[in-house]
Amino acid sequence: MSDNMSGSTSPGGSGRPGGSSGDPGLARMAMTVLQPGFDGTEPPEWLRRALGEGLGGAVLFARNLTGPAQTAELVAALRRENPDVVVAVDEEGGAVTRLEAAAGSSWPGNLALGVADDAGRTERVARGIGRMLAAAGITLDYAPDADVNADPRNPVIGIRSFGGDPALVSRHTAAWIRGMQGAGVAACAKHFPGHGDTVTDSHLALPTVHASLDLLRERDLPPFRAAVETGVRAVMCGHLLVPALDPDRPATLSRPILTGLLREELGFGGVLVTDAIEMGAVAALHPPGELAVRALAAGADAICVGASSPGGENVLAMRDAIVAAVRRGELAEERLAEAAARVLDLAAWYTANAAARAKVTGEREDASGDLGTGSGELGMEAARAALRVTVRDARLAPALPLARPPLVVDIAPRLNLAVAPGTPTGIFGAMTELMPGTAGHTVTADSPGLPDLGEGGEAGRPLVLVAHDAHRQPWAAEILARAVRLRPDAIVVETGVPGEPAGAVHIATHGISRVSARIVALHLTCGQ
Repeated sequence: MSDNMSGSTSPGGSGRPGGSSGDPGLARMAMTVLQPGFDGTEPPEWLRRALGEGLGGAVLFARNLTGPAQTAELVAALRRENPDVVVAVDEEGGAVTRLEAAAGSSWPGNLALGVADDAGRTERVARGIGRMLAAAGITLDYAPDADVNADPRNPVIGIRSFGGDPALVSRHTAAWIRGMQGAGVAACAKHFPGHGDTVTDSHLALPTVHASLDLLRERDLPPFRAAVETGVRAVMCGHLLVPALDPDRPATLSRPILTGLLREELGFGGVLVTDAIEMGAVAALHPPGELAVRALAAGADAICVGASSPGGENVLAMRDAIVAAVRRGELAEERLAEAAARVLDLAAWYTANAAARAKVTGEREDASGDLGTGSGELGMEAARAALRVTVRDARLAPALPLARPPLVVDIAPRLNLAVAPGTPTGIFGAMTELMPGTAGHTVTADSPGLPDLGEGGEAGRPLVLVAHDAHRQPWAAEILARAVRLRPDAIVVETGVPGEPAGAVHIATHGISRVSARIVALHLTCGQ
């Protein structure tokens, strides 16, 4: 761990917030530790004012972004108001993408990388994503997901994890961090102390991790230890109740977890950011301002506020709550100063790594992943390495490449709230591009009717059934089973964590992404 990652940071020094509780500096420190999202494709007026008053961060979502040029200009506009602003984004690759949400990611996602298990490739993929973020001027990527996906029923992690083996997840977590930070963009390991062994989505309610301390140390903590040892610049804590570590408070509000375990035992000295403070897991426990105060007191340095009021009222209310807590003696001013200084240290690290970003943005590989012009080869290579094809019944399986355009039935998944709305699975689109005349039909939990799959006419086409985590969603499993009974020659494509193979041919992509869909389409239409 480098010297500038030490666990204690002085609140003094040039350019740092400071001052007594009666000073304007106190309000500036409170602003420094906030990282809000906002609406619109340009900075709203309230955000511009807040940045001028020392707001330390801003988080970008798909709703803010329309393309590379606009993203870069948006980030530049934020920096014009505050050159030290930490601009963050969730760009994991695969299902969780902000910069490529409209068309799908150019990168296959963590589970695909874990299945292929080539740490060098994982590092190169992370560098490719880092190149894309560096070109946009983004400071911090809320990635990699370092959770060990211990429960296949997990509704929110799944394909976002490198896998279920702690050693594998540790290896790829470290590789991802090296690739991202080598591109001059800070990485953020999440969701400490581990969201993999849960059956509840923390966007909706508070998950509980029912594991002993020994199991946590054996299974969930090694990837975070590896992240710290690799020099990760940030860690995101999860909204998780972990009774073996703290029976009373979720990790976000737990000093034994954030300070005792992460800081003191694991030795992490970088920025500790909360998951979005308005998520259902913690929103019902306390008002937002009190949550922010309690998280800071527990050891957090930055409060992620995913959703902001139209005029930023909730962000300013959090600032005021933090200031009031310091003045009442409920939050030590030294703790707030330490948190604010860590945020500014991250901004200084970003500035110091300008040369790394300039180098990576000049490299040959096109981070845009333009699949139609032969670029994006690395993303395609990574997706191909993760593809697993099982021929279950060679007598019924259609010959590949397909001789005629198929019918693609998309059993549309209920994706979790970490995924931008409308993110496509992409199989139908990819098939249509390579084989014009492909027909499509979408099935949902609310509209579960299958098209006619019998003999003759449209129904005589080859059948491709696309599902995501079918084993985890009873409605999807039932529809898939019914379709396979009607058409035992079906090709089944599973884009999530695969369960028992189904259909005459079963194809597992191990992720939702544009490149994964493209690889499936190439396999079906060209035999590649």
